[in-house]
Amino acid sequence: MRLFKKTPKHLPDFWLKYENLFKEPQSKNFNELVFVVLDTETTGFSFEEDRILSIGAVKVKKETISVQEVFDIYLEQEKFNKETVPVHGLLKNGQRECIQEILALEKFLAYVGNAIIVAHHAGFDMGMLNTALERHGLPKLKNKVLDTSVIYKKTLLKSYLVQPKAQYSLDELAEKFSISKKDRHTALGDAYITAVAFLKIISRLKEKKNFTFKSLIR
Repeated sequence: MRLFKKTPKHLPDFWLKYENLFKEPQSKNFNELVFVVLDTETTGFSFEEDRILSIGAVKVKKETISVQEVFDIYLEQEKFNKETVPVHGLLKNGQRECIQEILALEKFLAYVGNAIIVAHHAGFDMGMLNTALERHGLPKLKNKVLDTSVIYKKTLLKSYLVQPKAQYSLDELAEKFSISKKDRHTALGDAYITAVAFLKIISRLKEKKNFTFKSLIR
């Protein structure tokens, strides 16, 4: 028998505002859903040891990329890994305006709301974001998530002769769909490439019978 109730953890107002958005059920009409396609640039691949350098995202509504609603933010570099600089090009004392991690998370939650998150190899981006939230005593993201590397395989014909690969890189999808890679390896650039690939994938899947959002997340 427990004599004492666990004191509820005090959560900041910006988290409670974000959390409240999930009390209402989302529309079952695919065209009414809002998607936030995102990418993170990081100091490396360890959730615990590495840090987010930048977050880029675009919104997709009614199968259109809303170019007026982009999210492009840079974080102060608590940790620095010079070995990853050639990939993302972000220097520790560069010219970009950077903000604290907790403020970046607050801004991101206000932007993403209860939209469905889309990312390429989404497990990594979600892991980095959730670990960052945990560092500040916050729960994990509540959004539903789609991974373009997974749903792309739903467009492929199944055959005994040709087996789909376990994973497809963002470069492979860009080449497959003839998407420009001009801003590759910037968070916003990769988010935009992913968003175009996502729309191409959706277009193909809609040609099949019984297309629904539920069929995407299976």
